Amino acid sequence: MAMLWVVERERLCKESAPTVTEILRRDQSRVNSIQSRLRRNSLKESKATTIPANSGNSIGTGNYIVRIGLGTPKKDLTLIFDTGSDFTWTQCQPCFGPCYQQQDPIYDPSLSSTYTNITCSSQQCSQLSSATSFDPRCFTNTCFYGIEYGDSSVSQGFFGSETITLTPSDVFPNFLFGCGQNNTGLFGGAAGLIGLGRDPLSLVSQTSSKYGNYFSYCLPSTTSSSGYLTFGNGGGSSNGSSLQFTPLLSNSQASSYFFDIIGIKVSGQTLSISKSVFETAGSIIDSGTVITRLPPAAYDALKTAFRDQMKQYPMAQALGLFDTCYDLSKYNSVEIPQISFLFGGNIEVPLIANGIIYAVSASQVCLAFAGNSAASDVGIFGNVQQQTLDVVYDVAGGKLGFGSGGCS
Repeated sequence: MAMLWVVERERLCKESAPTVTEILRRDQSRVNSIQSRLRRNSLKESKATTIPANSGNSIGTGNYIVRIGLGTPKKDLTLIFDTGSDFTWTQCQPCFGPCYQQQDPIYDPSLSSTYTNITCSSQQCSQLSSATSFDPRCFTNTCFYGIEYGDSSVSQGFFGSETITLTPSDVFPNFLFGCGQNNTGLFGGAAGLIGLGRDPLSLVSQTSSKYGNYFSYCLPSTTSSSGYLTFGNGGGSSNGSSLQFTPLLSNSQASSYFFDIIGIKVSGQTLSISKSVFETAGSIIDSGTVITRLPPAAYDALKTAFRDQMKQYPMAQALGLFDTCYDLSKYNSVEIPQISFLFGGNIEVPLIANGIIYAVSASQVCLAFAGNSAASDVGIFGNVQQQTLDVVYDVAGGKLGFGSGGCS
């Protein structure tokens, strides 16, 4: 058996042995090097990028908007971001049908050196069916898409590939999107829409090699404040310890983010709602739906409890979806009952006042929820109720996170 002795390097040559001070200096240099390398690796692994998110009220939409660059040279565009859809598109010149009025100049692909049309025979063209719920059509061997939203808004046009720029250091070539040349609907002055669902054509999926199917956002509560949309882990404002996570659920409608709502609290008291009420159709979270929709039985329980605690205030005329409204014009201050949602994993998420009441005017302030028409309709946790929350989509990890006070 061979035996080896381990001898300190400093003892091999006594006449040049370093002093204790030198040993400690070298040791600290090594530690500094290790720490620096690990910090670089940590930054490299997080790969997060954050862009400002703002209310779309200023351009006539109840959704939230970001600005990104498209093309080479890039043209900055204001787009709605939507977790309830998968497909990204923008209006394009020339418009073959109607194009609505938008804030930015309409994107012209002929001015970009990196735009290409997708051919009908390509694999990418066949992916449109799942992302848009419509089979693609073909015009002169160019793939043609069509998509219709729940409010009957429509976009149609050529399916293309282009360079998309989120920040100067986050540039993605060959991004697949719709070049809309026939567009109508309720998009306000936005140039189009970013799909953040789970389909392979969503922005989340197309950038997954860098961001790992992880994104988050905070929706500001006023037009004068700013929130954020972050891709990758490590951005946003809440640290991991302040986030609460609930599981994302598997569902045949894979592009939607299903999760469990298990209860509602009003002023600290859990409402008497059977668990089966929420389980019948399930629930999704959606940044593109403005007002939360609840199963009829759940909404009735919430409305009853809210009215009971607001009975000192005079009621006002109902407004559209809102059937519980108050005239508060004669009051300097008002006490609004606190509402919290209970999600799977036994987490509780309190809502801010702007997520509880919707003020049309001082004389018409309404409970900011609506009931679905049938128990079989899916519940939707909308963007008014998400305001100022850190909302984290760890799609790869199968969980959805919430943190309070992410923005104002």
